[in-house]
Amino acid sequence: SDRDVSADALNDAFRKVTRPSHPSLIASNRSFHAMLANGVEVEYRRGDGSIRGASVRLIDFDNPDNNDWLVVNQFTVEEGQHNRRPDMVVFVNGLPLAVIELKNPADENATMWSAFKQFQTYKNEIGSLFVFNESLVISDGLEARIGSLTAEHERFMRWRTIDGRELAPDTTPQLQVLMSGMFEKRRFLDLMRHFVVFQDTDSGNVSKILAGYHQFHAVNKAIETTVAATRPRGDKRCGVVWHTQGSGKSLTMLFYAGRLILHPALDNPTIILLTDRNDLDDQLFGTFSQGKELLRQTPVQAADRADLRRLLQVASGGVIYTAVQ
Repeated sequence: SDRDVSADALNDAFRKVTRPSHPSLIASNRSFHAMLANGVEVEYRRGDGSIRGASVRLIDFDNPDNNDWLVVNQFTVEEGQHNRRPDMVVFVNGLPLAVIELKNPADENATMWSAFKQFQTYKNEIGSLFVFNESLVISDGLEARIGSLTAEHERFMRWRTIDGRELAPDTTPQLQVLMSGMFEKRRFLDLMRHFVVFQDTDSGNVSKILAGYHQFHAVNKAIETTVAATRPRGDKRCGVVWHTQGSGKSLTMLFYAGRLILHPALDNPTIILLTDRNDLDDQLFGTFSQGKELLRQTPVQAADRADLRRLLQVASGGVIYTAVQ
C-alpha cells in the first residue's frame, strides 16, 4: 500500500473491514475476502490538496513472517444472548481467518462430525466471528478435515500431503498432516489469496469453494514450470496436468489462470481456453464466468476464427474461450 496514506484513510479502511457490509453472513464474507486478497480501496487528500486513491493491504503475502500470527485457545465470543468458545482461532494481523474445532477421541459420543454440527450452531449464534473466516477445520484428534464457510458435510476434505511432493503415510495422524501441510505460513496465505472462489448457485445461494490439496499443489507446480518455460531461454513447454474424473479440473484450470494473471514474471498474459467438446464447454465457461473475482476480469467467448483473431488484438490481458475450429 501507499506509505503516505493518511490516518483518516487508514481509519476508513479499518471501518470497511470491521463493519459487515451485508445482512447475510456469506455476502459479508465474500466482500471481506475481496479486501483480504486485493487490499482495501481508500481515497485520501495529499499535501497539495489533490485526492488520491490507494489500496491498503491487510496481509503481507510476499513475506509471511512480516505478519502477526496468533492462535488462541477457547476464544470467547459474545453476540446477543450467546456466549461461545470455539476451541482454537487462528488470527493473522488480528483477523480470525481460521477456526478449529476439536472433539475428544476418547468420548464415544463426540466424533469429528459433532465438530461439524458445532460449526453450524456457531454460524447462527456468533456469525460475527465468521465474517472473516477462510477455513474451518474439524478433528477428533486423529482424523481431520478442512472445509469452507458454506461447505456441506461431504465437502469437508482431508489434506493429504505436507510438502506436496508425496502423500503422507497413513500412519501419520491426519491432524498433523493438515497442520504441517496447510498451516505452514506461506501455504496458508497462498491458499487464502489464490485458491478461494465464490459461485452463485441456481437456487440463489452462494457457495464458497476452497481448493483441495491436489488442486493447490498441481497449480503451484504448473506455475513454476510455466514461468520457467516462458523465460527468454525457456523451452515453451509448460507441461501437462493429469486428472481423474470428478477431481475438479475446471476449478484447477480457474485457479491456475488466476495465478498466471497475477504473476509478475508473466506481465498480464492473455489466456486462451481451447476445448474440443461442447458439453465441457458450458461447464468450463460457467466455472470461468463465475470466477471473475479470481480472474480480475470477465472472460469472453470467441464465436469463430475471425472473432478469435479480433479478440487477440489486445496488447495484453484477456481470458478468451473458444472451441477447436
